[in-house]
Amino acid sequence: SQRTFSIIKPDAVRKGYTAAILAEIEKAGFKIVAIKKIGLTKEQAEGFYYVHAARPFFGELTTFMSSGTIVPMVLEKDNAIADLRTLMGATDPAKADEGTIRKKYASSIGENAIHGSDAEDTAAFEIGYFFAGYELK
Repeated sequence: SQRTFSIIKPDAVRKGYTAAILAEIEKAGFKIVAIKKIGLTKEQAEGFYYVHAARPFFGELTTFMSSGTIVPMVLEKDNAIADLRTLMGATDPAKADEGTIRKKYASSIGENAIHGSDAEDTAAFEIGYFFAGYELK
């Protein structure tokens, strides 16, 4: 099996969607290996999204991601990275397929409820950014 990384973003946590999103993830066959509820500082959000530092949306993204509680988690199943991307739906909820997490729980491209790793190397970095080895049973 494969591991991937996900975050329930501040917009979805604020709106009370955490449990519903976790239920969707478990229903789709993912095992939740590790999970926590935390708040990020602006600097921590910048460190996480450093690959986007030159992009015009970087400031807005890191301000948003440090605006409230988030729920980072490590998920496991066969084909986890691709399957989570499918379950999340398109970055723009207006373009997301019916039944996807973003279609149901996201309001805009900026506030799109959930993050998921896009490749094995990103997943490895993202998991390591939020979870120490001892937390990953």
